[in-house]
Amino acid sequence: MARTQALPIQIATGDPRPIGKQIVDAVRMRIATGELEPGAQLPSVRGLAQQLTINPNTVAKAYAELTAEGWLESRQGLGLYVAPPRQRLSAAERDRRMDEAIQAFVHEVAALDYPPDRAIARLDKALGVLAKKSA
Repeated sequence: MARTQALPIQIATGDPRPIGKQIVDAVRMRIATGELEPGAQLPSVRGLAQQLTINPNTVAKAYAELTAEGWLESRQGLGLYVAPPRQRLSAAERDRRMDEAIQAFVHEVAALDYPPDRAIARLDKALGVLAKKSA
């Protein structure tokens, strides 16, 4: 039986994203990078809420979103576990989201007045965490 893993995430009060979105993004990233492997048990709603000192309803909503998207699976009476890998989105939806993310990135970089080569180097470094997983 899988043991519950501590969920090493932090909530940033200065982050413009809502707390629930920060939780969802952090769990997705840990699954995508392999830090949370399929079958790993997540902390209970109450446990994560206590760890982060936030309202349990916020954690419950984040977990519900991750479950609906297929990142997590609920096992009756046992808790939440990382779901086995599968394609969660259609190719068209993946392309749409990638285009949206790229546009947001380009707009932010332009507003910061970064030269493209420097921005690409930083992006390449940041994406290195994903390359480690596929290696």
